[in-house]
Amino acid sequence: MAYQHSVCAATYLFSSLKEVMAKAAPARSGDFLAGVAAETYAERMAARMCLATIPLKHFLEELLIPYEADEVSRLIVDSHDTRAFAEISHLTVGDFRNWLLSDAADSAALKRIAPGITPEMAAAVSKLMRNQDLILVAAKCRVVTAFRDTIGLPGRLSSRLQPNHPTDDAQGIAASMLDGLLYGAGDAVIGINPASDSLPALMQLYDLVDEVINQYNIPTQSCILTHVTNQIKLMEKSAPVDLVFQSIAGTEQANKGFGINLEILREAQQAALSLRRGTVGNNVMYFETGQGSALSANAHHGIDQQTCEARAYAVARHFSPLLTNTVVGFIGPEYLFDGKQIIRAGLEDHFCGKLLGVPMGCDVCYTNHAEVDQDDMDTLMTLLANAGVTYIMGVPGADDIMLNYQTTSFHDILYLRKLLGLHAAPEFEKWLMTMHIMDGKGQVLPVTQNHGMLTNMPRKLLPPP
Repeated sequence: MAYQHSVCAATYLFSSLKEVMAKAAPARSGDFLAGVAAETYAERMAARMCLATIPLKHFLEELLIPYEADEVSRLIVDSHDTRAFAEISHLTVGDFRNWLLSDAADSAALKRIAPGITPEMAAAVSKLMRNQDLILVAAKCRVVTAFRDTIGLPGRLSSRLQPNHPTDDAQGIAASMLDGLLYGAGDAVIGINPASDSLPALMQLYDLVDEVINQYNIPTQSCILTHVTNQIKLMEKSAPVDLVFQSIAGTEQANKGFGINLEILREAQQAALSLRRGTVGNNVMYFETGQGSALSANAHHGIDQQTCEARAYAVARHFSPLLTNTVVGFIGPEYLFDGKQIIRAGLEDHFCGKLLGVPMGCDVCYTNHAEVDQDDMDTLMTLLANAGVTYIMGVPGADDIMLNYQTTSFHDILYLRKLLGLHAAPEFEKWLMTMHIMDGKGQVLPVTQNHGMLTNMPRKLLPPP
């Protein structure tokens, strides 16, 4: 089906819904690299005006990737909730934007319609929104999940404690964990990116974090971010696996590049559920995504990178994760060139995920060869916190010494909580007060030499005498 719209006495023709979506997207380096971006600002505006007139129901008729060619497309169609969609089925994309910004679209209404929204609908409406629109609507979306504590409640900001070490040294990891916990970080997850994929080495990391959690009775969960097939093997060997991690993308071909498909994810979820390690809930999956992953695998099918990213959230939604986050600036400037593009992408990703009913966090990050600095990250994390982001990362000094990228620190989490009056997850916050790490107002307490976390450190983590 062809589309057209006129701007400034010029008529622009678009050959497909896929092209309208790509041309309507805000300018970013990845779409130029893929050859799908609008060539001029006028063409971009024509595409947006055209997109605004397209009925939402049309996205169920003209699939961006054919049903028979892609299992993610099949998942989107087969899991679509027509009853939830009925409430908005009469709207165009432009009308949908107006409704989302209205008082009628409160938290209850957004939760009610979420199963009826496809990723393409979410991506389409985001392309018509300013940054403030993305923030306002996302702030109204509440997605609550639970495992050993409850994530995503109003007035809460959680964090992933990320104690990575370039050689997986136990004492180095333990030092970072202790540092983060004493700043009130880690209620989303204590998650380690391992330097090694050796199963014995991975087992040692699982045992290490599990011992710390059990030693101090911390109401949080652990995760070792190795490939999902390794985690399945480790669960078969009785590893203490809390959350199953995997990077995911929005097309079947891109997921094949990650070495996964929906069936593998389903197998891993069932294995984790069978362990029954959660105490207040059973959301056992943890997913990470990022704009540009499908393009970098040459698996984007001519779709713009933000729409591909939104499709990844359909995969996440299907498996009811505890956590999902976009690692927004990690892939590099080839896909998001500078601070402006990273900020916009982070707000888009958070909005689309929350609109679809996914518990969205963000790794507010960048690589050192991008045109971006920590001031840009301060801006993005502040905007996301106002938008109700579920969690961000906590890394010592905001500098990950294993993955070699810049992200957010334990201090950044304290800043956001103090600025906006936010708190940690309730179970974790109670633990922080019990351990005399924080007071009832969320203020960090001084650490004394006889602090319980210093005097009761597991023996094998202590330096030799």
